[in-house]
Amino acid sequence: MAAGGRAGDPIVIAHRGASAIRPEHTLLAYEAAIALGADYIEPDLVSTKDGVLVARHENEISQTTDVENHPEFAGRRTTKTIDGATVTGWFTEDFTLAELRTLRARERIPLIRPVNTAFNGLAQIPTLDEVVQLAQRHGVGVYPETKHPTYFDSIGLPLEEPLLAGLAEHGWRDRHDPVFIQSFETANLRDLRGRTGLRLIQLIDLHRPPYDRVAAGDPPTGVEMTTPAGLKDVAAYADGVGVHTAFILPTGPGNRTTGPTAFVGDAHRAGLLVHAWTVRPENHHLPADFRLGDPGSPVHAIATGDVMGYLNKLYDTGLDGVFADDPGIARATLAARATG
Repeated sequence: MAAGGRAGDPIVIAHRGASAIRPEHTLLAYEAAIALGADYIEPDLVSTKDGVLVARHENEISQTTDVENHPEFAGRRTTKTIDGATVTGWFTEDFTLAELRTLRARERIPLIRPVNTAFNGLAQIPTLDEVVQLAQRHGVGVYPETKHPTYFDSIGLPLEEPLLAGLAEHGWRDRHDPVFIQSFETANLRDLRGRTGLRLIQLIDLHRPPYDRVAAGDPPTGVEMTTPAGLKDVAAYADGVGVHTAFILPTGPGNRTTGPTAFVGDAHRAGLLVHAWTVRPENHHLPADFRLGDPGSPVHAIATGDVMGYLNKLYDTGLDGVFADDPGIARATLAARATG
């Protein structure tokens, strides 16, 4: 299967790998995602002290590794300001790659995904190079996110140069290659537009404006960025938008979904692809009308809801892809639609 979707179907993007069934951002999670039918695997990228890009949800790693169990690194615990927020813990940029290799990954949200804790301690933190090699061996694409690019640039560890170099080393340089580079910030995407032919995706959140614009004193809201005028501006430097599902299928009273908005059509008229994030299988993460089971059960929140029903409602809007924690369900939903 050539990465990029099947016969015009929306693409299935494995959010941090198959993070519903394996600890996120591990080769275990990416391998499972590929086996389940993902078109793209998604590494969030941060930098080590020696400038190597590695896959972690955040540069602070106390929730996703066993670093606190390593007494040799106790003195590395510190407090920093990341994108205006005070964060205390251990940070990838204070470790060399060799030091990070002594750590092991663990499940980030064990109360929601207790089964994933069975894999704690089995996997190392993967590098971008390892993720790309895995993807190319199996014929899928990569969908990297640059995490906190303004912050990393401020400490002399810019993410963009090693990202482009790492992808180019494996022959991925232009828009026909199975790569999307995504960012919640705008300045690094505008800069990348002049440096690469690879496809770029502007991530847009409901409540978190792009930090580079916050730092510049001109923070647009997610709503402003998703108006027709805002989308036209995004289209000047990006190939698509990655948006919270609420921009497409908002919820109303009782956290139940309402009818779809005009967003997908507006974005398409601006020439932009639309990828929605994030579809998660647990009742806790689904709108109320797609939750299943007895709400009084102590495990109701972590039980699997009607994910296929929710995905079908998203697919009906004509979007171009979904980020899914369980890419197998997203793939199965598309297969069921194809067979009627």
